[in-house]
Amino acid sequence: MKTKNYTLVTAGYWSFTLTDGALRMLVLLHFHDLGYSPVSIAFLFLAYEFMGIVTNLLGGSVGSRTGLNRTLVAGLGLQIVALVALVFQQRTWHEWVSIVFVMSAQALSGVAKDLTKMSSKSAMKAVAGTGDGALFRLVAILTGSKNALKGVGFFLGAALLAWIGYDASLISMAAMLAVTVVALLVLLDEDIGRSKKKAPLRSILSKSSAVNRLSAARFFLFGSRDIWFVVALPVFLDERLHWSYQGIGAFLAIWVIGYGIIQSFAPRILRRRNGLVLDEIHAARRWALILAAISAVIALAVGFEIGTSFAVVGGLVVFGAAFALNSSLHSFLILAYSDDDTVALDVGFYYSANAAGRLVGTLLSGVLYLWGGLPVALWGSAAFVALAWLLTLRLPAIDAGPASSEVVAESPQTLRA
Repeated sequence: MKTKNYTLVTAGYWSFTLTDGALRMLVLLHFHDLGYSPVSIAFLFLAYEFMGIVTNLLGGSVGSRTGLNRTLVAGLGLQIVALVALVFQQRTWHEWVSIVFVMSAQALSGVAKDLTKMSSKSAMKAVAGTGDGALFRLVAILTGSKNALKGVGFFLGAALLAWIGYDASLISMAAMLAVTVVALLVLLDEDIGRSKKKAPLRSILSKSSAVNRLSAARFFLFGSRDIWFVVALPVFLDERLHWSYQGIGAFLAIWVIGYGIIQSFAPRILRRRNGLVLDEIHAARRWALILAAISAVIALAVGFEIGTSFAVVGGLVVFGAAFALNSSLHSFLILAYSDDDTVALDVGFYYSANAAGRLVGTLLSGVLYLWGGLPVALWGSAAFVALAWLLTLRLPAIDAGPASSEVVAESPQTLRA
């Protein structure tokens, strides 16, 4: 394993993730405080999610041609621009002007997020090496730590808003990212993930059936989370349960941190006993079904007002644990299904589906909450999880080869990842 490159890529991803989580909470709470409706708040994030679709489709092609280090640095640089731009928004503007302006800045942030994520996760294929479950282990660590830090970012954003205000929070985060960009420019190798051959543009949408089916499942999986997570839950905690901003930020932070920790330990949690090799395909199907059942139970409890506070807090903690295992399995499978020379393209396509699911989930989060409150949003989430489970039933076996040998080999060493 190329330890230096892995460390630098991970550090860059971590720096971005802190600001990404903090920015989401800053924007949500700041504009809720200004009196924006749930649907208006949802619109603030739509361009962010839409640009994620475009960026993942095109960013994979760019990354495979220029090297993933350059797309990683470009993503961090665009996030700096987005943070600084948001400082210029004024409370005195008409609501529609503010919405358009913030959507534009969030569009830049969406490009930044998915350039950074695509670059970091694709780079794992280049730096992990093979054997002894290295790929699954490093992907789980990167993804899990990222989500834990995003949770810290949620709390950080809420805390900064209360402590130093909206504008000062944005400037301080931009300064932190600037330091990270300088470090990566100086230290990171220039050829990570660069393809040996130039893939035609049409290959962006030309994928194997395995990648297509997994991407479709990913669409509904992440849509199911964002239907309740992005707008419905924070607004519900404020309007119905009367939580403070710090309390809302702390709960969302703890949820995402716990979710990230479980992702990091997913290979250990999921491993088979008695020396048997883990079947990731079967595990993905089983845990998708479990998640669908959990979603339905939470929706029933909240809909019939059976211990509402406990159902929301406790139920979503259980949801988060099962969701983390599903997400970790998907993150491994996309790399296992991808060829070494087209990994950036395949990962970009896969995360464009992820971003599309989040886009739809974000819009539905505001619309469904406006229609029927949190119970309707939770039922929408349950329906999306059920569709994700149905799609996992059609996932093919992992082909034997460099990408998959570490997970299908007969040796029980695989299970120690």
